[in-house]
This record gives sequence, C-alpha cells and structure tokens, in this order.
Amino acid sequence: MQRLSNPRQDGRDIDNSYDVVIVGGAVIGAAVAYYLTANPDFTGKVLIVERDPTFTHASTSLSASGIRTQFSNAINVKISQYGSEVIRNFADLMQVGDDRPDLNFHPGGYLFLARTAEQEQTLRENHEVQRDCGADVELLSPDDLIRAFPHLRADDLVLASYGRSCEGWFNNSGLMNGFRNKARAQGAHYITDEVVAIQRNGSRVTGVTLKSGQQIATGHVVNASGARASLTAGMAGLHIPVEPRKRSVFVFSCAQSPEGSATINQGRLPLMIDPTGVYCRPEGTCFLAGCPPADDPAVDWDDFEPRYAEFEEIIWPALAERSPAFEAIRPINFWAGHYAYNTLDHNLIVGAHPDLPNFIFANGFSGHGLQQGPATGRAVSELIIYGGYRTLDFTEVGVQRIVENRPFVEKAVI
Repeated sequence: MQRLSNPRQDGRDIDNSYDVVIVGGAVIGAAVAYYLTANPDFTGKVLIVERDPTFTHASTSLSASGIRTQFSNAINVKISQYGSEVIRNFADLMQVGDDRPDLNFHPGGYLFLARTAEQEQTLRENHEVQRDCGADVELLSPDDLIRAFPHLRADDLVLASYGRSCEGWFNNSGLMNGFRNKARAQGAHYITDEVVAIQRNGSRVTGVTLKSGQQIATGHVVNASGARASLTAGMAGLHIPVEPRKRSVFVFSCAQSPEGSATINQGRLPLMIDPTGVYCRPEGTCFLAGCPPADDPAVDWDDFEPRYAEFEEIIWPALAERSPAFEAIRPINFWAGHYAYNTLDHNLIVGAHPDLPNFIFANGFSGHGLQQGPATGRAVSELIIYGGYRTLDFTEVGVQRIVENRPFVEKAVI
C-alpha cells in the first residue's frame, strides 16, 4: 500500500487508504476508535482527523462533565447505565503500560426539583421509564427532600427526583484522553488536519480530502464533529439539524458552603436542577452552575464569549431563593461551550444515512455527548463491523427519523 509522505501527530506516515475515517477526535471520535480497534473481529485501519489537537473549544473540554440515568427515554437511560459501568472500570479498560487513568468520579447524584403540576407529572412519567430500566432513582416528597438536604427551601416544591447511584461528575478530558490513548496503542492513527471535502460515488462514500491537500480513500466515514456536524454532513450532500448553541458555565465560591450538610450519601450534595432550569453542583471547595439562556439562538462556530449577565440575572437569584447558603456567593471563573444541539428533538443522532450507508452519524447529543460517548462508540463500531447492533439497539435514535422529520423527543434536557 502506498503511503503519503507527511508524518503526523503519531509520528507515523499516513496511508492513502483507511477502512474507517473518523472526522473529529474528541470523546465521540475517540470512543469509536477505541471500540473498533479493541474488537478482534475488526482487522481494518482507523484514521482520526482532528482540526484542533488542543481541544480548547471542544464540547468535551467545556462541558460540566456529568452522567445521569434520569432521562425520559429508555434508550438514553440504558446508554448512561453503560456509560456508568465504563467509568467505574475505566482504569482497567484503558490501561496502557503503567498508566491507569483515574476519572476522579464524584458520586453525588442528580436532583431534579418540580414546582408545578406539569413538572411533577414529567418527573413521575420519567421515573416510570427509569424504574423499568432498573435505574436507582427515587422520588422525594418536599418533607423527604428537606430531611435529605436541609439547606434547601422546599415550600414551593411538590416533588423531587434523586439518583442514588450511577450518577455524578468526573474528569471530562480524562475520559477523552483515556479512549484516545488506548485507541492509539491499539493501532488507530491520529492526525492534526481538517476534512474539507468528502467524495462519493452514488450511494457510497469513497474518500475524503484534507485541508493539507491530501486525499484519503476510505470504506466508512464517521461524522463525530460535534457542533460542526452539519458542515461535515454537508460535504457529503446530506443535511442534519444540528447547530451550535452557547452554554455559559460559572464557578463560584460560597461564604457558608452547604457541602457536607446532606444527611444521605455521606453528606455529599448532588447536582441540583431547580424548577427554573438553573443547575448547580459542588466543584471542589466551590460550586459550578449554569442555566438555559432566555434567548437561545444558534451561534457562530467560533463564538465562545460567555453570557456574563446570566449569573446575576438568572443563576444567583434562583439559587438564593432555593437556599440561604447561596445568598452570599462570588463568581471566580467562567467559560462558554457549545451544545451540538439537535433542533428536531434534542436527542442524539446515531447511525447510517439510508441514502449513504457507509456514512455514519454520531451527532446531535444536545449536551449529553460526554456521558453518551461510551455506548455510542460501541454502537457505531458494531454498525461498521457487523452491519447492525449487537448490544444496545440505537434504532430509535437513528437517522431515519431525521429524514422523515419524525421527532423522538428527550424531555430531560438540562
């Protein structure tokens, strides 16, 4: 096989043909590469093309780094259950030599609060789905809530939903780097470049063109390009309803921290989702918070300026109303990241396009990509290797619903 002359990030010359080219090397692309190269039934070659090896603006790097089983659709519950299993066993699974990556998982759980009858009904309906999947989630009355988390005010609440296990937060870059390093050790090639064109012959993708001018022939292309997913799809003549939506994150100190005051879970506070949509969780000795913006337009792919006013106008008032402990707080850090937002139904889009079966989507995670990365990587690898799913069936979140404009709505989006 002929090789291209330029060595790249791995220090190896790049071949002119790969069985799989993955566009995007953050957590989704890294997970796909890992599961492909870990499977003894796959004997092909994998190339991951990443435009920014620092991952400075990747959704993976800028996320709030949580995992939860509290979703409204069974497939999303099961995806997170598998993700939790991978996180628990990550050091063993991703060991390379003496390096055993520790994700520093904090099992704080998630706590959803309901104030209206509609919110209560949603929590109860979601709980039925979660319980049927075996998720360790319980519903709390306002009295139960106060007993468990005494710092909270609950006089306006009607119900709460709390994940007792398999929920929390962890090292986001650690997950991505663990998958990436293991995939590389298993033979995957990583290069710093950018896919600028995709070639197709009728109903098959045949290759990609890189910004450097090099052309790579391939048997499959995986779109793992995050908030830029629509750009990658467009190169293949396809459409996907994914656009970048900005989310600002704030870290604040607290004069009278309530961490350690819970009467359950060894005093640990959960990631709390207020009825206003404001969320808050411990972050070391501080707290991390964010909210859905009042106005939520698509933004430019390079717009990462935080919406500073959200802290004083939305987040602080909601938190101070919920707990006296949050009346005296001070922001100390902030950043903005992008949701790869699926405008159709806020749900992931995974699978082959019916008109282009060797072009695989792994997109539209709408803020859940980090926690859904392990199951997605495994599912995509099964599609490529076996032509169908062997573990979790991702058909419900496949591309066909996009083509038919048939929403499969996920209601529990933070």
